[in-house]
Amino acid sequence: MVMSIRTLFLVESGGKKFSLEDMLWLGNLYATILVGFALIYLLYELQNHSVILDMGNRLDGTFYEQLKTSFYFSAMTMFSVGYGDIAPIGMGRMIATIQAFIGYTLPAAFVIRTVIDLEHKDRKDK
Repeated sequence: MVMSIRTLFLVESGGKKFSLEDMLWLGNLYATILVGFALIYLLYELQNHSVILDMGNRLDGTFYEQLKTSFYFSAMTMFSVGYGDIAPIGMGRMIATIQAFIGYTLPAAFVIRTVIDLEHKDRKDK
């Protein structure tokens, strides 16, 4: 996940303001972070360290059900949709805070990077 975020500062836009490649890259970055955090939540749950409450209850059920819930929780955290039916507890609160921070700052960093690339291109053209 860290290496994926690091690429934000290495990508060249190719002189375009915004391209399909940029959109796919950003989508891939979001997906990588979402999956990574979902697996972190799942690993904690599988080790009997509850980090998620689903409808007020600790996660139980099959591996597949816990995996689905972890992905759902990760997506709700990443895209700041919010919690109503599911909530972090214990160490999950710290992990969710880190993920939410990344989810909030990623679009801003992407826009800043695009503006810097455009300014750099304008300076080269002069």
